[in-house]
Amino acid sequence: MPAIKKIRVLALIIAPLLMLVAPNAFGQTASSAPLGADQKQAMEKFIGDYLKRNPEVIIEAIQIYQERKQAVERARAKANLIAARDQLEKDPASPVAGNPKGDVTVVEFFDYRCGFCKRVLPVIRQLLESDTKLRYVFKEFPILSPQSRLAASAALAAWKIDKEAYFSFHVYLMSARGALSEKKIMAIAKRAGLDADKLKRAMAAPGIEDQLNRNAELALKLGITGTPGFIIGERVVPGAIDLAQFRKLIAEARALPG
Repeated sequence: MPAIKKIRVLALIIAPLLMLVAPNAFGQTASSAPLGADQKQAMEKFIGDYLKRNPEVIIEAIQIYQERKQAVERARAKANLIAARDQLEKDPASPVAGNPKGDVTVVEFFDYRCGFCKRVLPVIRQLLESDTKLRYVFKEFPILSPQSRLAASAALAAWKIDKEAYFSFHVYLMSARGALSEKKIMAIAKRAGLDADKLKRAMAAPGIEDQLNRNAELALKLGITGTPGFIIGERVVPGAIDLAQFRKLIAEARALPG
C-alpha cells in the first residue's frame, strides 16, 4: 500500500479516537452534527501533525492491521480445510503412496519444476520408508510453467493407467533436471515401466484437466499460493520443511482426537 494511502487509512481509523479525546480541536463533540469543510480540514491537519510527531503510530497500526488480516486468513483457511477434508484425502483421482489405511494422511501440493519440491523429495521418501502408518496424497499444482502442467498431466494419467508405476514415475520426474519436454517426459515414463503411447492417450482425457483445475481451486481456498504446500492434521504448512518438522507435525496429528 502506498505511503499516502496508508496515512489516509490511518487517519480514518484515528479520527474517531481523536474526536473523543480532543473534541475542542474541531469545535464540536463526538455526538454533534457532521463536520463542515473547515472542521474537516482542521481535523486532517490535526491528524497529520500528530502522525508527523509520532510516526511510530503508523508502523504500529500497520503491524496490527497485518496481524489481524493474517489471523482472519488463517481462520478462513482452517474452516475451508475442515470443509474440504474429504476432497483433500479421499479423492480417488489423487495419487496415494505409503499405507493406504494409514492413521495420518499428509497432503502435498507440488510442481515438478519447483526447486524446493525437488529438495524435499528425499525427506518424503525417508518418511514413507520409516513410518509404516503414514498415508501420503499427491496434489498436482502446476503453477510455474506450461511444462509443469504437461508433467502434472502425465503423472495423473500414470496414476490412472498404472497405480503401481506412479510413485517411480513421480520420483523420476521430480529428480529430473532442466526442461520437461514431452519427449523427455515420455522417456522418463518408459524408465518407470509405463507404456508411453497409452500414457499419451490417457493425458488427453478431459478428466485430467478437470483434476488440475480442482486442485488449483482447492489450493486457493486453503491459502496455498506456492509450492510445496502441505496439509498435516489441522495445519496448512507452506514451504519445504525438514524431517524433524515433518515428524513433529505428524505426531501432533496423531494426537488429535478422533
